[in-house]
Amino acid sequence: MGNTKSNRSIALFGSMKQLIIPVAALAVLILFNLIADPSFFRIGIEQNNAGNPVLSGNLISILDYGSELAILAIGMTIVTAATGGQDISIGSAIAIAGAVILRILCGTESAPETMKAPIIVAFLVACVVSMFFGAFNGMLVSVFKIQPMVATLILFTAGRSIAAWINSNRLPIVNEVEFTYFGGNIPGIALPTPFFIAVACVIIIALVLKFTNLGLYTQAVGINAKSSRLNGINPTFIKFLSFVILGLCVAVAGLIKVSRVSSINYSTIAKDIEMDAILAVALGGNALSGGKFSMTASILGAYVIQFLTTTLYKFKVPSNALPAYKAIVVIILVVLSAPVVREKLSSFWKKIRVSKKEAS
Repeated sequence: MGNTKSNRSIALFGSMKQLIIPVAALAVLILFNLIADPSFFRIGIEQNNAGNPVLSGNLISILDYGSELAILAIGMTIVTAATGGQDISIGSAIAIAGAVILRILCGTESAPETMKAPIIVAFLVACVVSMFFGAFNGMLVSVFKIQPMVATLILFTAGRSIAAWINSNRLPIVNEVEFTYFGGNIPGIALPTPFFIAVACVIIIALVLKFTNLGLYTQAVGINAKSSRLNGINPTFIKFLSFVILGLCVAVAGLIKVSRVSSINYSTIAKDIEMDAILAVALGGNALSGGKFSMTASILGAYVIQFLTTTLYKFKVPSNALPAYKAIVVIILVVLSAPVVREKLSSFWKKIRVSKKEAS
């Protein structure tokens, strides 16, 4: 019993060693901005489009846009840990979820004066649809044993076309201001709503990992699926479930995305966000080959990635050049996480410790 509780805690909080990479990356970014432009950290108050006072500044933007990435990192962490692969279709899946929400709210009209259904109904339908597509990916991976990146390539390719088809290639617009609250600010609250949504998602996954065996089973399947089966765990179901959970995270991100602009652009919504989600998992020190994971490190990694993106935008790096900078980070992380490099680093630190003991 004590072992099980310990494993659950590790899955949620991770070891202190695993937090070193994202914390170190965050420290480097903070130091760089302090030296290059201390005004980066300035926070002010301004009025939004509705005339309500809200907090503004780069740090607020990081909290805002980093929150939707943190939500996706939750699902991506579980998928990575269980399958040893990544889902590259979440950007397209977000487009589908957003299209479903707008279809329910706008019906067959492009810009109705009032919403055709409550927002909660549209969101729940989007959850079901997103979980269905997650189940589709999960079936390909768990039942048909297709490598995750290859399996999700199908939805990656077709997803945005499906999203456009849902609304007959129209770009619906929601005119009611209440819809903007989910991707903006609730009147009277200065912090952006996506941050509170992310906090709610973090609390939910923390409770799930604490009071269920999901984390333990996911790690067991990721480390060795055959051994986990001998111990009474169904690896097919765990892998399948991981994609369904990611689908639920996608629906939440989809609501935030379309709420920000009260509409959708099928070709650009959530473009390349799958790379950021994968990078958040890697930056959190989680092995991309599956197994043990730290949800805390992944969530912190998501905000660090957004910190990097905001920093690059602050220094006027063109948006089409951002993937190149992030690719460099990916290369560094992949190299550092390679078993050969980890063994050499470990032996190096052991030699230093031994030399220190001999010197003393």
